[in-house]
Amino acid sequence: MDWDIVIGIETHVQLRTKSKQFSGASIKYGSEPNSQACLISLAYPGVLPVLNKESVNSAIRFGLAIDADIASKSIFARKNYFYPDLPKGYQISQFELPIVGKGKLSIDINGNSKDIRILRAHLEEDAGKSTHGVIDGKSGIDLNRAGTPLLEIVTEPDMSSAEEAVTYAKKLHDLVQWIGICDGNMQEGSFRCDVNVSVKKKGSDILGTRREIKNLNSFRFIKQAVDYEVNWQIDRLEDGKKIEQATILFNPESGETKSMRSKEEANDYRYFPDPDLLPLVISDEDISEIKKLMPELPGEMKLRFEKDLGLSTYDAEGITSSRDVTQYFLKLIDLGANAKLSANWILGNLFSKLKDKDLNILNSPILPKQLSTLINRIDDNTISNNAAKRVFENLWNNSKKEVDLIIDELGLKQISDSNEIDVIVDEVLKNNLAMIEEFKSGKDKAFNALVGQVMKASKGKANPAQVSSILKEKISK
Repeated sequence: MDWDIVIGIETHVQLRTKSKQFSGASIKYGSEPNSQACLISLAYPGVLPVLNKESVNSAIRFGLAIDADIASKSIFARKNYFYPDLPKGYQISQFELPIVGKGKLSIDINGNSKDIRILRAHLEEDAGKSTHGVIDGKSGIDLNRAGTPLLEIVTEPDMSSAEEAVTYAKKLHDLVQWIGICDGNMQEGSFRCDVNVSVKKKGSDILGTRREIKNLNSFRFIKQAVDYEVNWQIDRLEDGKKIEQATILFNPESGETKSMRSKEEANDYRYFPDPDLLPLVISDEDISEIKKLMPELPGEMKLRFEKDLGLSTYDAEGITSSRDVTQYFLKLIDLGANAKLSANWILGNLFSKLKDKDLNILNSPILPKQLSTLINRIDDNTISNNAAKRVFENLWNNSKKEVDLIIDELGLKQISDSNEIDVIVDEVLKNNLAMIEEFKSGKDKAFNALVGQVMKASKGKANPAQVSSILKEKISK
């Protein structure tokens, strides 16, 4: 390609508080329209906003998680614009002095680490929601969402492909859930991205004109929207046309982006400090207290799992990919399961099943207690790996059954008695003299074939390690 792609992302993270940003009204999702529209949401004259302390704590937690500057003093401003679902005529946000300053989030692209610089993260309130078509020919306004606490996280234009944009969005999505500030529900709008895309001639220092794709609430949509927009911009420039700065929407059905409105270089929102809110002052003591309550971060935990539990880098990354997966894994360890086997079974068999059924690990029909028992039965040589897969399948379809009961019902216990294996091996050797000679002449495949014959004769129940040991001992005599 003769073009460089330049991408920056602004993410609106709905904070996991019980009440709104500047009032005590509930933010419960799915309530009847306007049932949570308090006097402040409705902009009644004389009402005054009161800042939600938990939203401030959430912002500080995020700042700590990305190693960012946390402002000792930040200001809430009025962002003035007219829209039907914004009764006040302005949105309370932060402009010149945000609560969280510069930080970074590292992503992994094809085995290489890349830092995505975060410019700022600021607190603000959400607007309401316009609904169309509920009444023929009319639009309605639902102010339940108005005033919901948001943390807007803004990156520098550091991403250069749709893959990097999606990887960053996923990493951020995992992080805000990990530190407990957002439920991450993209279908309900708890995590949505505005993606700024531009292209420039390869190697040029002059940035192209950007277009902002609004309200993407799916990683798949981010990928599709960026890919389409990049190709559209390149085609337009190569045809000698210009790119005009615009706010655009992505249509998942057509897979295309479409201009919503043109956008000047600088919108005149007439920001000014909100006179109803004092400056937000955060002391070092406040930050220290919140830091004490911070969970161990994924990167720290990954390194600990590699060092203390002997997990590979790949397995440690997979296990720390989300807090739910990590908690499941830790429950297995607490129940005495082997760490490496636990990681293998979670990232392999369990993930495969969950993906097929479109389930989260929290909804797994196989509980940690059951999987730990299964892993322990492999570890103590009660069953083989192949037999364990049969137990796993049976357990998935009959999740209320006990692991040991399934093993007994299917007759899957391994034969580990040396005398019993001796008898089977002697019979196999007696009937396969040619294979013995082949092995002695240097053909290793002949030995594997002998092991296979013993396993077949034992109906797969003989302990493979013991079979190999006994076979080698007998053939060498």
